[in-house]
Amino acid sequence: MIISNRDQEILRALAAQQMELAHSREMDQLRKQWRAHGDFAAASRPMVRIELWTFEQDVLPERMRCQGEDARAVERRLLTNMAGHTLFGDDTLVPAHWGVTPRLRFVPFGLAVKRQETGGVGHHFVPYLSDLAKDIGVLGESRFSVDEEGAAREMEEMDALFGDLLPVKRTGYSLTCCPMQDLVHIMNMDDLYVAMMDEPELFSQVLGRLVDDYIAFFRELEAKGLLRTAAADQHLCQGSYCFTDELPDEKEGAALGEMWLYMDSQETSGVSPAMFEELVFPAYKKLMDLAGRVSYGCCESVSGIWDGCLSKVANLKKVSVSPWCDEEKIGQRLRGRDIVYLRKPSPNLLGVGAELDEDAVRAHIAATARAARGCRLEIAQRDVYQIHGTPAKVARYVQLIRETLEKEFR
Repeated sequence: MIISNRDQEILRALAAQQMELAHSREMDQLRKQWRAHGDFAAASRPMVRIELWTFEQDVLPERMRCQGEDARAVERRLLTNMAGHTLFGDDTLVPAHWGVTPRLRFVPFGLAVKRQETGGVGHHFVPYLSDLAKDIGVLGESRFSVDEEGAAREMEEMDALFGDLLPVKRTGYSLTCCPMQDLVHIMNMDDLYVAMMDEPELFSQVLGRLVDDYIAFFRELEAKGLLRTAAADQHLCQGSYCFTDELPDEKEGAALGEMWLYMDSQETSGVSPAMFEELVFPAYKKLMDLAGRVSYGCCESVSGIWDGCLSKVANLKKVSVSPWCDEEKIGQRLRGRDIVYLRKPSPNLLGVGAELDEDAVRAHIAATARAARGCRLEIAQRDVYQIHGTPAKVARYVQLIRETLEKEFR
């Protein structure tokens, strides 16, 4: 890394600011609330987070002062660590460290994803296969690796930069595995759906092979002592945290059964619950059964696959309730259970228009509050791609959510 003296001073001041906020009385209280939420304590409250990265271009650039490319990358992360608290007032925690985790790399069937960009957020994946039966020979051996050297280098560089102000440490992490997404990255969705209908046995073989490759990767990490658990403020996909008292925290050389696992299958949104149960779920459950805790779902609706599939996952502890879910049905299924109702409000509420439609926000969140009564509720606002340069709108949105939940979620 090449960082000028001027940029070093800026970064060190930000690191000191992060450390001060991380040890504030307010942050100590917020950590206790997250712990209570993760432990399903009786007195826990709904937690609210805003995911920044999709609209950070509306927030961070004007606050950045560094000039060098390397310095700006570090500055962006430091500002991100504090933005939820300082700009939005949500329940995002300010970490008391700079966390380093090794990059885990998994290349399904050895086929690097080919992606065509549109210049915006849209993109297209260039397929390797069109007809699964004819093109199956394209599938090679999956490749996987762990970049321990990169993690060690980051530790050294960040410690030299500001380790005396903000501790730099190796942190635990959750495992992520989305096999159906991997298949869509190498095969168009319509061709994949045709294969599921015309060649169900072959499709099951391919998905099973991919899942077995993931298991081999995770087992290799386990055998080499490279798994490190996460059971506190480490990132868990879908805007959530890993807080739990059921798993050890920051344990090196962990077993798979001590790890969080995140999975989803957005790509099967157009597949019937019966087909999902027959062709997809058996392979997915094979992976889920290996983990200590499972968080499931992204933008797909889990309503149709709850009874026949997800209800059978004993270690499921968080489930995504997207805008396409039947909120009331999932609320009924989760009521009184130690599974987090992880609600994703419609991004249109926050991302469309320069001004909030406050009545629409209240009505939307009130509906969630009623559907989720008796559940462990967590709200993660995701997939907002612009806020029209108005962070104050986000702060007001958080305030409206809290006010509505206080009134309606009893």
